[in-house]
Amino acid sequence: MTKLTADIQANRDLFVAETQETQTVWGLCNEEGDWLSVESSEFADSEVMPFWSNEADAVVQCEEEWSEFTPTLLPLDVFVQDWMVTLAEDGVLVGLNWNCELEGVEVEPSDVVKLYL
Repeated sequence: MTKLTADIQANRDLFVAETQETQTVWGLCNEEGDWLSVESSEFADSEVMPFWSNEADAVVQCEEEWSEFTPTLLPLDVFVQDWMVTLAEDGVLVGLNWNCELEGVEVEPSDVVKLYL
């Protein structure tokens, strides 16, 4: 059962709280090793890579057009220290705990890092 709701700010806060507790982050990756990224619904000509705070919420997304993807674990320190630098360099936004309707915050990688300071 998902804890995610229509309140996208609460989902963001849950992302931070759960990932700090478990020290893990979940993204979606396919067999070729490609991580899921999609067009931003908020910002023109921007790409977003979504992440979830637990495997159960990530696996819910792995159907229909995303059925080739599976939840893949990242250690929190690698996510914050390495991935956020790379995504910032690539100009990719970060989606945090998108709900079943794919609603959620889209933030700059540097703002994600600030959530953990």
